[in-house]
Amino acid sequence: MIRSLFLFIYLGVALVLVLPWFILWSLATGKPDAMYNMAMRVVRLGLKLTGVRVRVEGVENIPAATCIFAANHISTIDPLAFIPAIPRRVGILVKKELFRIPFLGPAMRMADFVEVDRADREAAAASVDVAVEKLKKGRSLAAYPEGTRSPDGRLRPFKKGTFLMAIQAGAPVVPVSIAGAQKVMPKGAWKIRGGDIVIRFGPAVSAAGYNLERRGELLERVQALVTAGLPPEQRPIE
Repeated sequence: MIRSLFLFIYLGVALVLVLPWFILWSLATGKPDAMYNMAMRVVRLGLKLTGVRVRVEGVENIPAATCIFAANHISTIDPLAFIPAIPRRVGILVKKELFRIPFLGPAMRMADFVEVDRADREAAAASVDVAVEKLKKGRSLAAYPEGTRSPDGRLRPFKKGTFLMAIQAGAPVVPVSIAGAQKVMPKGAWKIRGGDIVIRFGPAVSAAGYNLERRGELLERVQALVTAGLPPEQRPIE
């Protein structure tokens, strides 16, 4: 519990004392890159200080072009390990409740994060349109196609929204397999345990050649690659 308390206090202090200055800088310059890079450094250090070791594999599989990073979701700590592992600035599809947090909400909007209301189908559809526009403008995105965290660490069926975005924007999809995070911080737990998390980037899948009627095929291809990058205890039960 001490690790969890330390990390929450550490991130809270950074949120209140450091982030506002970078928000002002971003507003003054019109460029949020310094704010984003600072946030990634803060998160990496926070995990390191709490005994969480992140190993990144397959960076060579990431295309130079704008893309969507599609990852499995097994723990609250996933984003803290996954997003800083991506070697470029990305937008993230984030549930709308997080945008209500002071300082954090404005910072996420500046950084091209996309607000998602999972309880409202029309609002969720509008979020897809916003995400597609950001992709077309050159901003890569990170998403969790399962839609929510797995309760037991095993991969759950993907939903089609991520692949609809890929086809509409013509963006390749990079499968990302997150392994070990459910041991560091299981779903529903507040306690962070020291341990290893592996972020494994698989070979990118081009959305070219797929249309909206075939988005299920693209989904199945990416889901198979995410599964292949997971340890046996995190793969779906056949």
